[in-house]
Amino acid sequence: MPKIKVLHIIKSLGRGGAEMLLPETLQLHDREKYEFHYIYFLPWKDQMVSRIQEEGGKVTCFRAKDNIRLILQYKKVINYCREHGIELIHCHLPWAGFVGRLVHQKTGIPVLYTEHNMQERYHIATKTINKFTFNSQNLAIGVSDDVTNSIRKNIHPRIPVETVLNGVNTTSFVRKGNSEIRKEFSIPEDAIVIGNVAVFRFQKRLVEWLRVFEEIQKRNPKVYGIIVGAGPLEDEIKTELKRLKLEKKVFLPGLQTEVRPYFEAMDIFMMSSQFEGLPIALLEAMSMECAVVATDAGGIKEVIRNEKDGLTCPVENWQNLVDRCELLINDQHQLERYKSAARKRVVESFSLKKMVEELEEYYAVHTKTISTKNKSYPLSKV
Repeated sequence: MPKIKVLHIIKSLGRGGAEMLLPETLQLHDREKYEFHYIYFLPWKDQMVSRIQEEGGKVTCFRAKDNIRLILQYKKVINYCREHGIELIHCHLPWAGFVGRLVHQKTGIPVLYTEHNMQERYHIATKTINKFTFNSQNLAIGVSDDVTNSIRKNIHPRIPVETVLNGVNTTSFVRKGNSEIRKEFSIPEDAIVIGNVAVFRFQKRLVEWLRVFEEIQKRNPKVYGIIVGAGPLEDEIKTELKRLKLEKKVFLPGLQTEVRPYFEAMDIFMMSSQFEGLPIALLEAMSMECAVVATDAGGIKEVIRNEKDGLTCPVENWQNLVDRCELLINDQHQLERYKSAARKRVVESFSLKKMVEELEEYYAVHTKTISTKNKSYPLSKV
């Protein structure tokens, strides 16, 4: 029986949450039933390319310097679909979604769209185009109930909108108990390490993260920090790190394709985010048995039930992260309890296997609707 050919379209294949899910889900998909293709547009953000290719995915980059040029690549995408017999398109995030909707209008190929963020947080131009084009696809998927509700509230779509919770590969993200990263940074064995893995954008509030850490380490000198990532606010964050005189206490190893060794070094995963969809790094940290202390931004509160799976505080009261971290630093029993609770939570409710099974159910439903005409991709429509 021929395989169903699915094309993922995404703006970049850097180390963002949406991008990281692609090689992880590819490992678990039914490869006897599906063949997976990937198109992206920013060649300088390619950290996930080799991982996808290692898992058997077919990756193509249609270079685009900006969002307008990105949308204009839709004709190349249509030609790609024709040449490779693509039967279903799965888009991620707005600008890739705009391309997929154009392809859908021109060819009739079913398009599924996954939204990873709240509509309220997008630029006015992005929100406007998203609302105007949203119904030119078959199904929208929110990565959390917050994201799904935001779509319904702001767009009022006529197409179905469903929630498929992000997941993590709990068999892959497992703590081994030996941290080479601690040795690399000369972190004492008895130190408590507080960490984060994030793109350096304003919504992550990493400057505030550093201010929280400064207060924590004043009270607890044996605390160290690690922030893995890079992004547009990198210079600002490094300047704050220097201003607070934390260069020997908080380490910034930069962008890392393989993050498991860094989670292995962390005792507490602390997030000071202003808003979130459903962060992949959070799920990975939990799977690696990091105790979680976080603001209750967006989908975080759907994952962390306060004082059960981790400790949270309101977004506007991010300074309270100091006291919550200190509770765990000063009580080893509580720290170990929340480490175990984090792992238990993701295994039971946020496994990648469950996420993949739900996606494949939607793939099966929408590929059944393909007609012979849709598979021909007539040139007159391009």
